[in-house]
Amino acid sequence: MYSLNVPVPGEVARLAEELRPSLHRFDTVRNRRTLVVKRFGNHGNYDRLEMRVRTALVGEPAFEARISGLDYFEHPARGAGPVVYLAVESPGLRALHRELVAEFDRIEGLEGEDYVPHVTLARGGSLDVARRLAERDVDPVAWNVTRLQLWDATYEEPAATISLPA
Repeated sequence: MYSLNVPVPGEVARLAEELRPSLHRFDTVRNRRTLVVKRFGNHGNYDRLEMRVRTALVGEPAFEARISGLDYFEHPARGAGPVVYLAVESPGLRALHRELVAEFDRIEGLEGEDYVPHVTLARGGSLDVARRLAERDVDPVAWNVTRLQLWDATYEEPAATISLPA
């Protein structure tokens, strides 16, 4: 299983760690911070997938992303809910997602019109706690996305890094 992800900067990781004590009532708290651009599902030939992704990204410029607050999915498309996350605003990210969905298969319920850019913090547990967390203010964090990672979920590591021209 592969996905194309935006590496999150240290400021986002620090914000997630500051929020960690508030997440103790959830069943699962994420340690790894990810911002998924596109999921690719199971592809038998990694080399071919990587080449297709690199080809699709030729000429794609760097773009800005911004953590804008806390939010939650009451009923996530997959797995236990609620899911508490850092909301991400980025017209460039949304445009890139649309282009990749046009090039690759869309994963129902997660992509296309259903795509919500976010960094998951925790899942499972009380909906009331998720609602209260979503009311909290967080300092925004903005950064320029200048590289993407093709993520290998089997080995839980980046399989390739792809630079975007500034």
